[in-house]
Amino acid sequence: MSEATGAARGTQAPGGALVEVRTAAGRVRGRWRGTPGTPGASAAFLGIPFAEPPVGDLRFAAPVPHRPWAGVRDALRHGATPQRGDTGVTFIPEPSVPGPSTLNVDVFTPAPEPAADGGLPVLVWIHGGAYVAGSPASPWYDGARFNRDGVVTVTVSYRLGFDGFGWIADAPANRGVRDWLLALRWVQDNVAAFGGDPRRVTVAGQSAGGGAVLTLLGIPAARGLFHGVHALSGVTKNVAAGRAERTGRRLAALAGVSPTRAGLATLTEERVLRLQARVTRPSRLRPLAAATRLFDEGLDFAPVVDGDLLPQPTLDALAAGVGAEVPLVLGATDDEFAMVFDDARPFLRLLPVRPALRALGAPRAAAPAWLAANADVRRRGTAAVLGRYVSDRVFRAAVLEVAALRGDAPTWLYRFAWRSPVSGRALHCLDVPFFFDRLDHPRVADVAGPRPPQELADAVHGAAVAFVRDGDPGWPRHRPATRLARVLDVPVRDVPDAYASAAALVELR
Repeated sequence: MSEATGAARGTQAPGGALVEVRTAAGRVRGRWRGTPGTPGASAAFLGIPFAEPPVGDLRFAAPVPHRPWAGVRDALRHGATPQRGDTGVTFIPEPSVPGPSTLNVDVFTPAPEPAADGGLPVLVWIHGGAYVAGSPASPWYDGARFNRDGVVTVTVSYRLGFDGFGWIADAPANRGVRDWLLALRWVQDNVAAFGGDPRRVTVAGQSAGGGAVLTLLGIPAARGLFHGVHALSGVTKNVAAGRAERTGRRLAALAGVSPTRAGLATLTEERVLRLQARVTRPSRLRPLAAATRLFDEGLDFAPVVDGDLLPQPTLDALAAGVGAEVPLVLGATDDEFAMVFDDARPFLRLLPVRPALRALGAPRAAAPAWLAANADVRRRGTAAVLGRYVSDRVFRAAVLEVAALRGDAPTWLYRFAWRSPVSGRALHCLDVPFFFDRLDHPRVADVAGPRPPQELADAVHGAAVAFVRDGDPGWPRHRPATRLARVLDVPVRDVPDAYASAAALVELR
């Protein structure tokens, strides 16, 4: 933090003019990208803490709002991230930033001052990473293109893995979920100062982030903190309380400490991360069994049905009408995790399709209809069939289930179907740079090739802007009779029963 030294909105500095905004906790200093007042210019305020650093007595506690500060706090660089170290090559570039103050927001705005007319619509983004990885510092999550189109954008961090979701005997459950809620309260209290309208907030996320926003949709405590939800490839499984406790006790036992805040506080952050990997590492000898466990139980660290903050599983909450008043857009990519069995192709050529599906836990009653609906995939061999089955079980069938459970609530479906020339498929995460209209970032070519179609980015991003702005992405709502979805491809088109290939796996209650 630096003290105020006369810097004000428009002050010149290397890399762009500086700009200040007063938040509820104190003034922050951001930076303009472009010349203020010109088309496309926007300001970035990075690493603004919404909570006290989760260290010391706060390490396994509910988040505490950040205390006020004097002077002006620099918000010129990304804050520290809960993700630590080098995660290796990932689909999305998500760097780790060291430091203790890991609960932060980044705000991107075209108009960093209170608006006389109520302000601009707001997009709040929650990153993915299976609840154990991911970073809001990704250049793909930069809100500049949303700013260009009149949307204030906020990205948030949250505690990951055991720190965020692990069971501890005397600690509050769902600490990561509590981080989301506090960040959304920060948005309600502060986004008007950045030119946003707190009455027009849409939460969006991809993968675990998509699961996060669906979880928030079903939480009574989140009511009124947002007004629209956009879930990209969202996971829907919550962790049962008993399973969370078993995992937490096992981790503590491996460490030789009591499963309490005091016992676990004796472990370094690095030791907890190593233990977390041990208790979640799937067996190399039984990969199909590990996949089946994922279908039945979900991820090891994820929102927990604790009977308090999450009184019931997300799907049960949606079936009961929780969040029915909130507009929802959701969908998935066509091939999501289709690559997971690529390395096993030589072995799987020897394994007939039906026994392989039975090994993955495919219901006998559903398998014939599902195979018939996926005849094109079956022609590509057992590995392709298993990859499609995993994609359907984890993501694509869940789209239909959520839509059906919401009944007449305002819901829109999409399918991201464009196949990258790199993989020949529409894999997990491929849609993210299209959503943010960031096809010009160098790492996009790694997943989308050297010339991804800008017209598709215009359609995907434009629909997201329309939904944030108007509560309608621009195509007909989901109806049980037609199950129409917008297919995001070149060309874009609306297709009835667009998820027919996954429908056989949907088991509605």
